[in-house]
Amino acid sequence: MATEHATLKLRGMSCASCASNIEDAIRTVPGVEACSVNFGAELATVTYDARATNVTAIQNAVDDAGYSAQRMQEDVLAEEGDAERQQRQTENRKLSRRVWVSSIISAVLVIGSLPAMLGLPVPFIPMWLHDPWLQLVLTAPIMVWAGRSFFINAWKALKRHTATMDTLVAVGTSTAYLYSLFPTIFPQWFIAQGLRPDVYFEAAAVIIALLLLGRLLENRAKGQTSEAMRKLMGLQAKTARVIRQGQAVDIPIAEVALGDVILVRPGEKIPVDGEIIEGSSSIDESMVTGESVPVKKQPGDEVVGATLNKTGSFQFRATRVGKDTFLAQIVKLVQQAQGSKAPIQRLADQVTRWFVPAVIAIAIFTFIIWFNVMGNVTMALITTVGVLIIACPCALGLATPTSIMVGTGKGAENGILIKGAESLELAHKLQTIVLDKTGTITQGRPTVTDYVTVNGTANRNELKLLHLAASIEHNSEHPLAEAVVQYAQSQGVELSKAQDFEAIAGSGVQGIVNGHRIQIGTHRWMTELRIDTHDLQQQWDALEYLGKTVIWLAVDGRAEAIMGIADAVKPSSIYAIRSLQKMGLEVVMLTGDNQRTANVIARKVGIQRVLAEVRPAQKAATVAAIQTEGKIVAMVGDGINDAPALAQADVGIAIGTGTDVAIAASDITLISGDLHGIVTAIQLSRATIRNIQQNLFFAFIYNVAGIPIAAGILYPIFGWLLNPVIAGAAMAFSSVSVVTNALRLRNFQPKSTSSV
Repeated sequence: MATEHATLKLRGMSCASCASNIEDAIRTVPGVEACSVNFGAELATVTYDARATNVTAIQNAVDDAGYSAQRMQEDVLAEEGDAERQQRQTENRKLSRRVWVSSIISAVLVIGSLPAMLGLPVPFIPMWLHDPWLQLVLTAPIMVWAGRSFFINAWKALKRHTATMDTLVAVGTSTAYLYSLFPTIFPQWFIAQGLRPDVYFEAAAVIIALLLLGRLLENRAKGQTSEAMRKLMGLQAKTARVIRQGQAVDIPIAEVALGDVILVRPGEKIPVDGEIIEGSSSIDESMVTGESVPVKKQPGDEVVGATLNKTGSFQFRATRVGKDTFLAQIVKLVQQAQGSKAPIQRLADQVTRWFVPAVIAIAIFTFIIWFNVMGNVTMALITTVGVLIIACPCALGLATPTSIMVGTGKGAENGILIKGAESLELAHKLQTIVLDKTGTITQGRPTVTDYVTVNGTANRNELKLLHLAASIEHNSEHPLAEAVVQYAQSQGVELSKAQDFEAIAGSGVQGIVNGHRIQIGTHRWMTELRIDTHDLQQQWDALEYLGKTVIWLAVDGRAEAIMGIADAVKPSSIYAIRSLQKMGLEVVMLTGDNQRTANVIARKVGIQRVLAEVRPAQKAATVAAIQTEGKIVAMVGDGINDAPALAQADVGIAIGTGTDVAIAASDITLISGDLHGIVTAIQLSRATIRNIQQNLFFAFIYNVAGIPIAAGILYPIFGWLLNPVIAGAAMAFSSVSVVTNALRLRNFQPKSTSSV
């Protein structure tokens, strides 16, 4: 099946009901397999069979539904972010003008209506402001110009046989306006019927003004939910200094090609991803990894676009440009996550689909009840308009996506890439964290942890012996040899040239350095060579007991030193695991190592449950076995052989320093490789879900309480009816309150490991 995915930017939505309408329209297109419309992000994520349909057909379906859709650019770091922000600012400026005009006119209308509202003359208000004809004329621009979007969208919905929030507003305000026409034109008839010729022009005007203000504030707040995305996009350098024909030339970032050699000076941003070929420096990678400590780089090391060069100058060869850069992939993943839906949103979606028709039915029922019971058309009108105006599906529609947008963006700021809302939600339910040992808990490479020499050896100190060992090992490609060389270099030891180098498979290496015959290898080999190991036997036993690999150094036929080599535990692992345990999570270590070595590492980091000697092909089955215990499991790994287990787990968490295959199979990626990112991801998930639950509570309780009050349920008890103007204000600010609450997530700060 030729399955493809597309992300569409939507225009024309005014409420969550619009999102449901668009989803329904897209799903009717033959070949569409799945569709998710995010009202808060104004995005549609579509999965379709390319043999049966295409993006154009999907866009046409959205257009036919009364909205518009534009495919997101494949190059996510193009000018799209700026263009979208400019378009939003233009819309807000237009909306702001309508708010000001309608607010000023509404203020005049309210002042003119005070005598009628209070039932008393007000001396300081000119009599001509009371005139209903003047109020009719003043209200007309608000109905025709300022609030025209409500009526246009309501008409479009009617033609599609659907209803949206605009339908409620249009029906409510037009009812108040049209009703007011009759007492204005025929006041004597109302008086003859024993009715006061009251008009409600100010109600229609003020309601529209308040709703426009609410929409303006909502748009501005929604714009802030994408702040993290804009920060990510803004990280990219605008130009690159490319070496062309021996000269350094500044060119736009879009013109950089694969293989270009680029010069970077101190204080400059690295424009694209690449590999250093000349020079060295310290680079601040905090903008993409969340790690504040600069990283030393030298020839052969990779550099990431958008990171900051701190000290030295260097040249590097571009290996990934445009949409393939690391930053572009981060932005793409965050976009996908922000456009996805969390399972917790499903209830709100179901309610939203039936919300507007239900509210219209309640409004009609309210009018019939009050008109028949009280025989008072004014009371029936006030309650009906109040029900139509106070109902707000937007708050329900915004409750989840706004929090998801802010939460996933905040994750990216902290070096945590969350691929979807479902993963973000599920992370807060985790009960067991399975950690692969090599490359996850440990560094993933052998390191010299212990270096012991024979005491009292004349004229030979530790550094001299280390010099001899490293000079021989420098000729070997074995990982243990590399560990010895790196340890020697870290001690400031310079290497000499070795002669007669020979590698003995399964035993060790030997050669001549500075006239001395050097042999480095296993204890078994030393025994075969009949070299006495008695002086270091006790230390060897101790290191072996700790599960370390021990190599012997013999100089001119004498055993002079031993080195304990192990895959060192990452400095952050102990604190991260302790934090996870304090959060009530079970931590399990999974490894292919033997049980003794695994137990040693587990004791160091405080893990009680160890699953050792697990072959790569068994990892996924092992995770599945833990799931059969009824636990929600996260698997954390970095290697190719971890990919099946990452996919099997409820939440797969990949170490970003690992392989692309592992990252692709995971739900969450920790860019820096620091295990404390798991703690931060779970803390962020818990904070986000808590925020969503607050939003949904506010949205549901608002409508559950507001609609009955507007319908007049309190009138028999207190003799009080909700003024439609107050209902309009409540409706306008319900959505704003939900978005504002979601924005509190921007203040999220992960708890430090030092606090646990």
